Amino acid sequence: MTHILIAEDETRIAAFIEKGLRSHGFTTSVAKNANAALQLTQYGECDLLLLDLGLPGKDGLDVLEELRGQGVNLPIIILTARNDIEDKVAGLESGADDYMTKPFQFAELLARVRLRLKKKTTTTIMKLRN
Repeated sequence: MTHILIAEDETRIAAFIEKGLRSHGFTTSVAKNANAALQLTQYGECDLLLLDLGLPGKDGLDVLEELRGQGVNLPIIILTARNDIEDKVAGLESGADDYMTKPFQFAELLARVRLRLKKKTTTTIMKLRN
């Protein structure tokens, strides 16, 4: 089963995302701070990370850069209230696979999650063939 880590400190938002993803067959877990998100992603226990930028302990962009710097090739979708173009560009240039702003529609988030997971699966298959 596909496991999605939700790095989100706002309980209400995390619960909403978790409930929606579980109803579509995903396994989920929630990290409420940057250190927990880093630990859970480094052990390879998830297939995709939904990353808020305003996490306690460390900015989400720092988490992203640290993961990419360590060679973690996990699909990462930033999900944040930061909607300035500078923030979006910084997130994508730091290695995010996608960037969504809050408020958001769950159907769009689900479509983006499925797309990133599909691309991950396709890339893995191509590597195995070569």
